[in-house]
Amino acid sequence: MKTSLIILTYNEIIGVKYFLNKLPLREVDEYLAIDGGSTDGTIDFFDKHKIPYYIQSKKGRGDAFRLAFEKASGDILIFFSPDGNEDPNDIPKFLDHANNGSGLVVASRFLPEAHNEEDEQTFKWRKWANQIFTLFANIIWNKNEYITDSINGYRAITRSTWETIKPDGDGYTIEYQTTIRSMKEGIIISEFPTYEEARLDNQIGSPSIPTGLAFLKLLYREIFNLK
Repeated sequence: MKTSLIILTYNEIIGVKYFLNKLPLREVDEYLAIDGGSTDGTIDFFDKHKIPYYIQSKKGRGDAFRLAFEKASGDILIFFSPDGNEDPNDIPKFLDHANNGSGLVVASRFLPEAHNEEDEQTFKWRKWANQIFTLFANIIWNKNEYITDSINGYRAITRSTWETIKPDGDGYTIEYQTTIRSMKEGIIISEFPTYEEARLDNQIGSPSIPTGLAFLKLLYREIFNLK
């Protein structure tokens, strides 16, 4: 199967400079960037290094995922964010799982051998919230092996899975929705442990409270099959 590496960016000039020579680009058939409208030089960097890119007409990860499936030609799409959280050495692992029949592959921050960026903190608010949402998804929909990380954006999705589940989520809910709908459809989901580092720019990622509320709204929609 043909593989596409999708680099998701929005003002990630620090990350794209750091990761360009670390990405195993020879392991994939094509690579391209989906950008949310960067103004920090990220686009100029892509032009300089001849990295194909597409700029979103609408901001948000949901739109980024949909644009990626529209523009990429691969049968398997791997989504990588160059913010420092994700290990590029994991990219071949996605291929191993997808080529063995998994329709959705997630780099889990919560398997026994994994590491979450909050693990050294006393209060792991984001980790605990993620695990609660993951628990709900498993209890309600999962009929197979327990999935430990339903939300992490570092994942691979096959085109056949995407076309089956038809995700319409916005923002950071897109990952949670693809996991939930894959569970609903009985699609094979697999995980492997990943080591999550801190962001390179020391900035906070998704805002916790608005993102949590968006997840609750999505969970309600998926439970009652609302549009």
